Amino acid sequence: MRPKQNSPNTHLAMLIGNSPAIATIRAEIEQIADSNASVMITGPSGSGKDVVAQLLHQRGRRATRPFVALNCAAVAADLLESEMFGHEAGAFTGAIRARPGRFEAAHGGTLFLDEVGDMPGAMQAKLLRALETRIVERVGGMLPITVDVRLIAATSVNLVAAIDRGRFRADLLYRLDVIGIEMPGLADRAEDIPLLIEHFLGRSDGPRLRFTAAALAQLMEQPWPGNVRELKNIVERAEAHFPGGLIDRDITTRLLRLGSKAPPPAPPPRPHNAINPPPSLTGGVDLKHILMALEEAYITAALTASGGTIAASAKLLGLQRTTLIEKMRRLHIAVPGNA
Repeated sequence: MRPKQNSPNTHLAMLIGNSPAIATIRAEIEQIADSNASVMITGPSGSGKDVVAQLLHQRGRRATRPFVALNCAAVAADLLESEMFGHEAGAFTGAIRARPGRFEAAHGGTLFLDEVGDMPGAMQAKLLRALETRIVERVGGMLPITVDVRLIAATSVNLVAAIDRGRFRADLLYRLDVIGIEMPGLADRAEDIPLLIEHFLGRSDGPRLRFTAAALAQLMEQPWPGNVRELKNIVERAEAHFPGGLIDRDITTRLLRLGSKAPPPAPPPRPHNAINPPPSLTGGVDLKHILMALEEAYITAALTASGGTIAASAKLLGLQRTTLIEKMRRLHIAVPGNA
């Protein structure tokens, strides 16, 4: 086991932020880095799942061995098997020479399968077999190849919901999700935004930008559907348009508009007769029940409109995130797909 340094220059500095969520993930990385157990990293796109995967490798006993990554969503379905397991010469048109796959390349180290939720069903079965036997066969080959890899997977897809829809194998999820790490969206750790901006600015060779307190406050109020990746784009946009300048609230508004290609999410639909009183109160009403039903209808509609994102839902409803979570707990409302 490698000695682990505690200085600020350690690899864990790659995971920028001091929020409770990030502190918890750092502690989890330190605790499980040396394990060989498979890890499933979940969270929205752009939240930094790949950073966590690299840290798990760099902090573990396999750090001196290869770290090999494969984005399952970026490879055509008919080529994914060859990318993962390799192929022999002549296995298919264009296979001029034999080529090892990602499993072989990662032997002794870590294999990171990003966006595993987008993997076709046939490949899911083959991946499951490889994980269970630790043996792979190249496309067009007959020779079994023993591999020793730690498997880390990541997805922005709700795999429980995908299983319910028949799009993901439950047995594969059980094999992948031995240890789970959930990355929060940027809006759920808005207090980390100033540190992230400092990090991005520190990597630039150009004139140093400065953000006013009002600009930072405005950025911390955004829903950030693109998460850390979107914030990085904002900083790069600012550097391109205002090199060495002072970024105030007005400029920040312009930068946000420049990057906005989609309309904001529509407000949740108003439940039918939600605020219309009954024509008569002669027989009395159960006001508590009516109000609870109204809250439930609006919260459910907001969750649907925001794709299940708590922070965005709270913004639609004009609530604090913690208030929304408490109401959901009280009303027994689950995020869509997690019920």
